[in-house]
Amino acid sequence: MKQLSIIGDLFMLPSIIEEKIRDAVSEDLLINTLQQPWPDEPMEHGYSEPGMDGLKEYYGTEKDIVSQIGDAEMLVTHLAPMSASMFDQLPNLRFIAVTRGGPVNIDMQAARDRNVRVVNTPGRNASAVAEFTLGAILAETRLIRSGHDSLQAGVWRGDLYRADSTGRELSELTVGVVGYGHIGTRVVKLLKAFGCRVLVTDPYVQLSVDDVESGVELVSFSTLLEQSDVVTLHARVTEETQHMMNADSFARMKNDAIFINTARGPLADYDALEHALKNDVIASAMLDTFSVEPLAANSSLVALPNVTLTPHIAGASVKTVTHAAERVANEVHRYLSDQPAVNPC
Repeated sequence: MKQLSIIGDLFMLPSIIEEKIRDAVSEDLLINTLQQPWPDEPMEHGYSEPGMDGLKEYYGTEKDIVSQIGDAEMLVTHLAPMSASMFDQLPNLRFIAVTRGGPVNIDMQAARDRNVRVVNTPGRNASAVAEFTLGAILAETRLIRSGHDSLQAGVWRGDLYRADSTGRELSELTVGVVGYGHIGTRVVKLLKAFGCRVLVTDPYVQLSVDDVESGVELVSFSTLLEQSDVVTLHARVTEETQHMMNADSFARMKNDAIFINTARGPLADYDALEHALKNDVIASAMLDTFSVEPLAANSSLVALPNVTLTPHIAGASVKTVTHAAERVANEVHRYLSDQPAVNPC
C-alpha cells in the first residue's frame, strides 16, 4: 500500500486535504497526518537556522518532520521544511505537493538532484487577495478607516462630509496595478466594474484583447506612479522587484495618492514609506504585509494616523483552503496514475 504523509496546520487543515485526496484517488492509501500550530505560532526563516539555508517561510524542525514522514513515498505539506539533509534521510520520498503559490519551504535543487517531483498551487488564493485588495482600496478612498478610528476614540467627525475632505469614488480615480499575474488580473477584472481608469505595469506580460477593449492601459512603472490615485502591488519578490517602492518611487506619486500592499513586504522600503506618510509625500497606505513579520507591537507604523494595518490575512479564506486541497489532490492522483504534473516546480 502506498504511503502518504500530510503535514498541514490550523489554516491548511490536514483533515480537508485528506478528504479531498481520498475523493480524488481510487487507490487505497496509508495516510498519516500532522497538524502544526501555525498561524497561532510564527514561521521560521531558513537564513536564521543552521542547515536550512535557502529555505524561506517554513514551520517545523528537521527531526520532527523527518520522523513524521518516515517511509512515505508522498508528502503533501503547507509549511513543513525539506532541506538537503532531510532529503538524505528520506530515501523513499518521490513526490511532494506544496499547498502554496511557491515551494519556498523546499530545497528545490536537492529535490531535483534526487529526482523528487515537486508541485505547487500557484494562484490558490488569487480570488481571496483580489477581493481583499478591493476592500483595502475602498477602506482608504471612502475614509472607512478614518471614520471608524474617530468613532472608536469617541469623536464624531462631521468634517469627513465636507467637500474638501470627504472621500473619492473609484469611478473618478485612476488605479495603478503593479504586476499582472494570477492576482493582478483578478484585481483588474474587479476594478472594471467600478468604472475607474486602470493602469497596469508588468514588463513580462501583454494585455488581453478584452482588457484593451475595456480601456485598461499597459504603461511604464514611472508613468503608473505619476498618474495613479491608487497604487496597488501584486508583483513577485525578485532581485528586480525588491524595494521597487523606494524613496524615489513614493516621490513620483501624487501627494494625495494611496498606496496598497497586499503582496509581499520586501517589495517596499518601509523606512521610505514611513517617511512618505509622515511628510505628506503620499496621503495614506493600507498594508497587509511587512518587511519583518510579525510586525512588532512597538512599530512606529502602528502609531501613524494615515495607515490601515492587517496581519497578512489577504489570502486567508475558506475557499483558499478547499481550492488548494482539491488541486493537490489532483496532483496526487496524476502522480499515482503516471501522468505529468499540472504545476511542476
